[in-house]
Amino acid sequence: MNIRKNIAVIGVLITFFCFYNFLIYTSKEKETPVKLSKKAIKGQKIWQDNNCWSCHQVYGLGGYLGPDLTNIYSTKDSNYIKAMLNSGIQSMPKFSFTEEDKEAIVAYLKTIDSTGYYPNYEAIIKPNGWVELKYKDEK
Repeated sequence: MNIRKNIAVIGVLITFFCFYNFLIYTSKEKETPVKLSKKAIKGQKIWQDNNCWSCHQVYGLGGYLGPDLTNIYSTKDSNYIKAMLNSGIQSMPKFSFTEEDKEAIVAYLKTIDSTGYYPNYEAIIKPNGWVELKYKDEK
């Protein structure tokens, strides 16, 4: 009898878990996908092909050798970013990017920068599990 009761409790818990996940992952609440331009998509591909994630972070995700680049476009101008891409600094290797490649990477970093702040101290964790962030285009 105890086994049946335990199985029933586990069944109820699994049912609630499945229902909760269904609600979370099918919710359309505040869904704002980021659309990358063709140039930014090329920059993302260059970023990934050169394994920039292994050293740099975006929104705190990635390597720890280099700085987080989430908001680099807001703090440095595009010429500074392009200069760092080819000259390297400290442990960053020197790359041989073309001007077009550098423009694409800057476009990618600009798009990332436009999505929000990191770290975002004004984030609100909602009861449904979603995190509400303050975006740059919101006042």
